[in-house]
Amino acid sequence: MVIATTTTNNNIKREGIVHDVKLSSVGTAKVTDSKLVWEPSNMDLAMKLHYLRGVYFFSSRAAEGLTIMKIKESMFFWLNPFYVICGRLRRSDSGRPYIKCNDSGVRFIEANSSKRLDDFLEDVKEESSLLRLLVSGQVIGPELIFSPTVLIQITTFKCGGISVGLSWAHVLGDAFSASHFINAWGQSLAHDISQDFSLSSLKPQTRTETFPNSIFPKPLSLKMVDPVGDHWIPPTKSKMDIFSFHLTATKLAHLQSFLSGQSETQLIPIFECLCAIVWHIVAKVQNYGEPRIVTVCKNQSSNGRREILGNKHSLSTVKAEFAVSDAEPKELAKLVLQKAVDERTEIEEIMNKENGTCDVIVYGANLTFVDMGEVNLYGLELKGEKPAFVNYFVDGVGDGGVILVLPGPENSGKNGGDGRAVTMILPDSVMLGVKYELKSEWNIA
Repeated sequence: MVIATTTTNNNIKREGIVHDVKLSSVGTAKVTDSKLVWEPSNMDLAMKLHYLRGVYFFSSRAAEGLTIMKIKESMFFWLNPFYVICGRLRRSDSGRPYIKCNDSGVRFIEANSSKRLDDFLEDVKEESSLLRLLVSGQVIGPELIFSPTVLIQITTFKCGGISVGLSWAHVLGDAFSASHFINAWGQSLAHDISQDFSLSSLKPQTRTETFPNSIFPKPLSLKMVDPVGDHWIPPTKSKMDIFSFHLTATKLAHLQSFLSGQSETQLIPIFECLCAIVWHIVAKVQNYGEPRIVTVCKNQSSNGRREILGNKHSLSTVKAEFAVSDAEPKELAKLVLQKAVDERTEIEEIMNKENGTCDVIVYGANLTFVDMGEVNLYGLELKGEKPAFVNYFVDGVGDGGVILVLPGPENSGKNGGDGRAVTMILPDSVMLGVKYELKSEWNIA
């Protein structure tokens, strides 16, 4: 099989870059009790139309001797404590989705690339959408019982390096859950599965959410969409484009200093600075009305949530009562930092009232910013080596677009670092202007 697509605007030919694609499934080494089920929480079901796609790049040295047979053997044991992920979605009599733990497995994809790894990474700098060749774009449905929630793609480059593509249904959990899952594979490959991944950590959960008899305001961070049935992907009016760029610790320090001002006693955090810059730019270039409301998703737990699946992030909205395009980015940064209104409880209440059967989107309901800076993206190791580069993007995004703020490559070192990678998924009608403004006004990207 050959993945063939058209020539892009940057004249990078995709035809034949990824070829010899083979599909199979990998399940658990142990048989799971057939009576076990896993019930997604109300927040999990609010995220069900979104998908995380991650790509990890490893050098030929890290991949040396790593055959497909060895990879699959390690996965059998890796998946034992993650039996929920090997299950398939069903609906209860009320229509609420749940996962039946039936050991159907994760989908496994193996492929080859005609490119050298370094050359491919250079091409990605010009066109980030090339990452789609290295990770499955499959969604849930149209038949739930046949749809895996997780797909793994191993692509071998001409030089011997490899990429590991993770396709993760957001209904399972947020980026912390996804990275925890894939990082555990590296430990399994090294025969070092620890107690952190015990079966007890993934016992099927029972919904215990209760809400007082009060009326909650309609959350601004949620958008109802037309029913999608069992084909879990939201309708969008816009063609979405992907663009990623990297900011070094030095560049971020300069941006922080500029936005915070010399008179400030405390620097504005990196995430809020980046939110302000991109929000201001989108307001300037978007020709169908500037976004006065944005959504902010952040980690709300200090323990890393290594022990259980689930969407535990906070969801807040920030509303500007003034023209965003005329404002100073510094004021927008302070607005994001000080005036974010948490709407998680309201979202859970709506999903609870609908028994999890309504179809909604969060990413892209407004211009959405997701803080993944604390996610351990460089925790997956092969033969003791960390990835040369990791990138994530999101599918199932609404027309408002989503901005992911990720750890930068220098964060993978023992001494850490404060660099960031930023991935933007925006309507293509907006993206060109955003890229121009980032370069001309801020000298980035």
